[in-house]
Amino acid sequence: MLTLRRRLVFTPPQYLRRYNSSSVTVESLQALFKQPSSRFYLAPGEKGPSDAEFPLPTNDSGLKAAAFEQEGHSQRQKAEQHALSHGFDPLSFWEQRICWGDLDSFQHLNNVRYGKFRFIESGRMKYFEELAKSLAPERARRGKSIILKGISVNFKHPVVYPDTLLISHKAHSLESTRFHLSISMYSHAQEAVVATSESICVWYDYDALKKCDAPGDLSAILHERVKLGEATKQSMSMQ
Repeated sequence: MLTLRRRLVFTPPQYLRRYNSSSVTVESLQALFKQPSSRFYLAPGEKGPSDAEFPLPTNDSGLKAAAFEQEGHSQRQKAEQHALSHGFDPLSFWEQRICWGDLDSFQHLNNVRYGKFRFIESGRMKYFEELAKSLAPERARRGKSIILKGISVNFKHPVVYPDTLLISHKAHSLESTRFHLSISMYSHAQEAVVATSESICVWYDYDALKKCDAPGDLSAILHERVKLGEATKQSMSMQ
C-alpha cells in the first residue's frame, strides 16, 4: 500500500527571520519590547504592535456587540410598551427566540407543530407561575388550578429567522368557573403584532377530576391584575 505523507513546514514571520531560531527564547523576545533601539519597543502605556505590518487592533467587534445589545434593548422596550398600552399584564411577558429549526419548508415559522401554539402555551404557564408566587406556600400545591378548554389563533404575518417574539397575556370576562385570556405575539424584527389569540380557561379540581369554582385567592389575584392592566392602558392613552 502506498502511503502519502505531507510534511508540515512552519515559516516564521518576516520580522523573525533575521533571528536564529535556536537563539530565540521567550525571555529574549520580552527583552526586545523593553529596548528603545528595538523595532518591537513599546513605550510605557503604548499599545502595540507598532510595526506597520501589524496595525493596531480596533474595537469594532466590541462596538458592534454594544450596538447589537442596545438595538435589542430598544426592540424589547417597544414590544413591552405596545403590550402595556393594550392592557397586557407585564407578569405574563415571555420572550421567545426563533430558532432556525423552528422554520418549515416554506422558510417561516410553522404555525402549529413548531410555533405559535407551543409559544402561547409557554407564555401561559409562565404567567400562572408568576401569579402563583402571590399564594401562601401551603396553598401552591393544592389540586385546584386551570385547564385549557379552547383556543383560537389569528395569524397576521409570517415569522422568519432571526427574530424574537414577545408573548403577552391578559385575563378578561372572569366568571365563577371560567375566564378568558387574550394573547398578543409581537415581533421584534417586524415591530408589529404577528398573531393574536383567544383562550378559554376553566377552573379544575385535579384531585376530584371535575370542574370547580375559582379558588378565592386566585380569583382575587386575577381580578386585581385585570384592574391594574386597564389602569395602565388608560394612563398610557392619556400621555
